[in-house]
Amino acid sequence: MTTHGDPATQPGAPAVAARTGPPDAAEDPTATTGDESLPAALGALRAAIEAARFPLALPTAEPARRAAGALTDQLDDYLLPRLARLDAPLLVVVGGSTGAGKSTLVNSLVKARVSAAGVLRPTTRSPVLVCSPADASWFRQGDLLPGLTRRTEPSDDPRTLQLVTAPALPPGLAFLDAPDIDSVVDANRALAGQLLAAADLWLFVTTAARYADAVPWELLRSARARGTVIAMVLDRVPAEAGDEIAAHLTEMLADQGLDQAPLFVLPETWVDGQGLLPERVTAPLADWFTRLAADAEARAAVVRQTLDGALAALHPTVDGLAEAAEEQAAAADALDDRVRAAYRGAHRTVEEGLRDGRLLRGEVLARWQEFVGTGEFFRTLEARIGRLRDRMVAALTGRPAPAAELRTAIESQLVTLLRGVAAEAAENAYTAWKAHPAGAALLEPELAHPADDLPERAERMVRDWQRGVLELVRVEGADKRFVARTAAYAVNATGLAVMIAVFASTAFIPTGLEVATGAGTTVAAQAVLQAIFGDQAVRTLAARARADLLDRVRTLLDDEADRYLTRSAAARPGPETADALRAAAERVESARRRSGLTAEGPTG
Repeated sequence: MTTHGDPATQPGAPAVAARTGPPDAAEDPTATTGDESLPAALGALRAAIEAARFPLALPTAEPARRAAGALTDQLDDYLLPRLARLDAPLLVVVGGSTGAGKSTLVNSLVKARVSAAGVLRPTTRSPVLVCSPADASWFRQGDLLPGLTRRTEPSDDPRTLQLVTAPALPPGLAFLDAPDIDSVVDANRALAGQLLAAADLWLFVTTAARYADAVPWELLRSARARGTVIAMVLDRVPAEAGDEIAAHLTEMLADQGLDQAPLFVLPETWVDGQGLLPERVTAPLADWFTRLAADAEARAAVVRQTLDGALAALHPTVDGLAEAAEEQAAAADALDDRVRAAYRGAHRTVEEGLRDGRLLRGEVLARWQEFVGTGEFFRTLEARIGRLRDRMVAALTGRPAPAAELRTAIESQLVTLLRGVAAEAAENAYTAWKAHPAGAALLEPELAHPADDLPERAERMVRDWQRGVLELVRVEGADKRFVARTAAYAVNATGLAVMIAVFASTAFIPTGLEVATGAGTTVAAQAVLQAIFGDQAVRTLAARARADLLDRVRTLLDDEADRYLTRSAAARPGPETADALRAAAERVESARRRSGLTAEGPTG
């Protein structure tokens, strides 16, 4: 076995650490200097991350959820417990590809068969932590990796941590044999990544046949970005190709900014009856760890370098989460805008229908001509005669009075229009959301059509509006002698005239508008109303009735739009999410700079 470089001068030794020596009181990250402590700032960051949600189906959503989960795990598994006990034993996580020989190497370093090794893959199903008997209490308490259940026996459950003691392992150092980083089992792969993020030092094991694989290098780059101290083991190297392979791997490490990582080369060899490598093969690596275990300052340097690197890496990662939260909010806004545009279009269609006279066609026009052209309008203004005549006609013919028929026709025409525009708006909103990746995931088939109870709500709305028009006429005409002398029936007749006025392009029925017959009577009716209320008052009545109708239509359509908007609102992150994440990251960075972990040392 050979090494690249002198291990005593590589990362993990005092020479490359940000600071050396055990922390004193002034450097204790848990202490405060009049400002927020680092653990408190990390706790606030954890709360902000936990509150962040990325529910909309955007390309950045799943990566953000994974990043948030990884950050939460690292805070719980490593940063918070390690800050609380800087003098805990150094945790070396042994990671690598399937079949690299991690378990065999761990067994050989501690001189005992503590982790299962074999040809079946994956071999390591649950992680195995090996420590000196003197350090067992540190890991039994569960402060480190608190989400894993401690056991003393092997388990197939990846959420358990098997604790094993090895008398040959010196105090101050522990090995954690992690599952394969490229395991075919998803849970094993995820756990391997989680464990690597909890390492004070990552011992990466690869082989001469697999050292160039893509997956390990992705994790190596991630570890480098977090500032984790790394050492490399190149295993199973043929004697004749050792120098060539080691040189190529050294070049690859330099290209990735990892040229300072110690490299240990293990030749192809045999294992003894216990499955252990010969001591002469593992001696350089074992000696390196022995020196590290014996040097408290060196161990503290490794911890501080990895800890500071992990803390420094938080800010850009959290900023990425904040950007993803902003994308979520922007997507929710875009979905809302599409829905509101669809229903604004429906409202405009109703407005146009009131302006262009289309509502005066068909049944409404026929009933209005009958009501006005036959003189019924003038007769009904005489309250007593009108009421008696209508009752007699209804009783003898079985047909409702012209006024009732006109009111029903107005209601029917409006309801038909509302049902049509609501159907068109629902279809437009559905199509718009379907074209958006976040919207498509929120859709249900029933959203493509108006709500089942829309017809009933539309009828109720129109009837309420008609009653509102009558009340408006009653209130506005209270000081007119004509209205004062007549009963409610005259108000009804006048109210119907105002409703018809709302359907016209001006304040009242324009001369010549589709009322081809009885036009003179129509004009006369307008003159009578103007004589009662005054020309401007009639226009005001029609304008107010029209505005009231459009307000009610807007409310009805808003209720329809809410079927969409409630879905986007439920998926929308809080408006303060991005700001809260960034503020929490700034607090951590400020506390980090005061903590004494950084190269700059304490400030202030």
